[in-house]
Amino acid sequence: MDIRVKQENLPTPTAINGNNPSVIDLCSSDEEDGDASRIVGEKRARSGTINNTPAKRVAVEEQSSEQAIVALPATPCNVVRPPSSPSCKQFWKAGDYEGTSGGHWEVSAGGFDHVRVHPKFLHSNATSHKWALGAFAELLDNALDEVHSGATYVNVNMLNNRKDGSRMLLIEDNGGGMNPEKMRHCMSLGYSAKSKLANTIGQYGNGFKTSTMRLGADVIVFSRSPGKDGDSFTQTIGLLSYTFLKSTGKEDIVVPMLDYERNGSEWSPILRSSVSDWNKNVETIIQWSPFSTEEELLCQFNLMKEHGTRIIIYNLWEDDQGLLELDFDTDPHDIQLRGVNRDEKSISMATQYPNSRHFLTYKHSLRSYVSILYLRVPHEFRIILRGRDVEHHNIVNDMMHTDQITYRPKDGPGGQSNFANMSAVVTIGFVKDAKHHVDVQGFNVYHKNRLIKPFWRIWNAAGSQGRGIIGVLEADFVEPAHDKQGFERTTVLSRLETRLIIMQKNYWRLNCHKIGYVSAQGKKSVKDSEDRESSPEYTVSTRKRAAASSSFKNPTPTTAAAENFESRTNVNRGGKGSVRDSKGVGSVSSSSERSGKHGNTSSKLNGRAKAKGAPPAVEDVNSDEDSDYDPSSEENVTELPEKSFEPPKPSSADSRTLSQLEHENETLKERLNKKEAVYMLLQEELRREKELRKKLEAEVQRTKDELEEVKKEQESLIDIFSEDRDRRDKEEEDLRNKLEEASNTIQSLLDEKSRGRR
Repeated sequence: MDIRVKQENLPTPTAINGNNPSVIDLCSSDEEDGDASRIVGEKRARSGTINNTPAKRVAVEEQSSEQAIVALPATPCNVVRPPSSPSCKQFWKAGDYEGTSGGHWEVSAGGFDHVRVHPKFLHSNATSHKWALGAFAELLDNALDEVHSGATYVNVNMLNNRKDGSRMLLIEDNGGGMNPEKMRHCMSLGYSAKSKLANTIGQYGNGFKTSTMRLGADVIVFSRSPGKDGDSFTQTIGLLSYTFLKSTGKEDIVVPMLDYERNGSEWSPILRSSVSDWNKNVETIIQWSPFSTEEELLCQFNLMKEHGTRIIIYNLWEDDQGLLELDFDTDPHDIQLRGVNRDEKSISMATQYPNSRHFLTYKHSLRSYVSILYLRVPHEFRIILRGRDVEHHNIVNDMMHTDQITYRPKDGPGGQSNFANMSAVVTIGFVKDAKHHVDVQGFNVYHKNRLIKPFWRIWNAAGSQGRGIIGVLEADFVEPAHDKQGFERTTVLSRLETRLIIMQKNYWRLNCHKIGYVSAQGKKSVKDSEDRESSPEYTVSTRKRAAASSSFKNPTPTTAAAENFESRTNVNRGGKGSVRDSKGVGSVSSSSERSGKHGNTSSKLNGRAKAKGAPPAVEDVNSDEDSDYDPSSEENVTELPEKSFEPPKPSSADSRTLSQLEHENETLKERLNKKEAVYMLLQEELRREKELRKKLEAEVQRTKDELEEVKKEQESLIDIFSEDRDRRDKEEEDLRNKLEEASNTIQSLLDEKSRGRR
């Protein structure tokens, strides 16, 4: 098949109808920023002379006073085949080409240098997407942003190219569409009006170019718009073709475009210059697009309703094995990735652990990724993937033992409130499959309803710590990166990461036992207890500690009187009380609060013991201010002045208190003995159960061995019977052959005998 390659003529083009034709380039010049209605295409002088008149603006309504925009100011006689490298179908190698050198550096009107954008920049710009599914997300964001314009669905599907039979991608929606000006902004770099809108995701004006060029080498866009008044219908076709630019050796990014407007029931072209320029745009689009005629191009608008956008990406990228990077065959209702993002072990585990399915499959399955891409999806909006709706999924539904913690970012320097009234509610919990000890963990961090960091693993602990913990939060105060697959590394993100690690560690320490794990402190205490059990003094010391702990945890009027008595004794000895600072940890109660007479009765040592023994409570509100807390403040001690007391006179009340304490001590000893007896019985029962389990395991293993032997015997018998059957079949076949030979011999003898008689 012969391919005609058109090369732009470098000498100065002749004026057409008094206007100098120019190309639509993809650069966002800062010249005259104040004019918001400025279109990207500007007049360019291709000769050494400089036009000293100011650059004119281009608009659809004022064709007579403004410059013309055409795609290729070439004539059919200039069709040559420029030197170009062979087409590369692998994305990461497609940028290795150089445009044709030569041609004078262009100077725009007004005498200012105009920055040129080489076609290679399309590929370099698209490399921001390391992950192909992230490029799909950009296009879905654009469709979801059209909800405010009436969009009710976005459809992602596969099409076949009629020219060469290759596969193409289709992304279409029924939003408000794009008029010719918006289409040119979409094809240009850095134009975005969405950053000023509250409920939209796009903000950089770069997502369409990076995403389409990441998925394929070429894209053609069809868009129909009703206009601002709802009655000025236009439809536009734009072709952004890396293949065209590379094959023709272009040094600028040129975009052929066709505009139509509706007059009554008919559609007529919008001529920005001349009919010949229009025809050149049509010829270029037809030559480098999947469509063969202008009628086929216009038929694409018949597939949409009154308004909408239809994006077709073709010449899809291939991998090192020559296969398409996108897998359309494994699942007819999904688009999957080949290569390193696909893990067969994770795919098999996803069927076994359904609550962990999204964690195991989102890296290679577009359907799985899109189902968690948005925290909230409008009820009337549908995401259709290859003929089947994508069911929205909230990761919170996969959790158990959930907890919610509110995080508030810290104010800016100097007390400036950069995040006033901004907070993030962190929902944290165990995945429901955590009891199977599946290595699933991470936080799904959303920004303005869009998933930026899927299953962000921030606590990389040794062993199994943190396993099974997942979380969800929406952090609108953190700035996402340009590819929307991560966040900018700022102080705000660092603080958030530190706080999330603390949340995960606290949650693990308080809840890991619920799914069969033991915390690090628990392992250490178990080891220490085993060492103490081997000691002869273990029983006696255990009884003493249990008696002291019981009297401390269950205070009665009698024990309160005993504490009061000890307090008076301590004061008589001249002891000093202490009060601990309760900042950030919680206050420590003292016996003086109960007596209200003799000041502080609990010493610093007792206070530390209480603070160390009591588990800290999980806070409902976390903020960066907590990070400034100084743990050394817990050691601050406020000394109270000594007070001199007269020694109390012995009375009958003191003797009664001592007797009551002795009686209580005896009661506690009896209770402790009973508890120890029960404990010994339970320990003995546990030992028997362990022995029984070992016996059953041995019996099961023995049964398995017997079954294995029986199986081997069965196989040997089958082999013997097979050999015997084969031997008998062979003997039978030999006998049949001998019988047949004997019959033939008898028949021949009979025939000879009958002939002899004759």
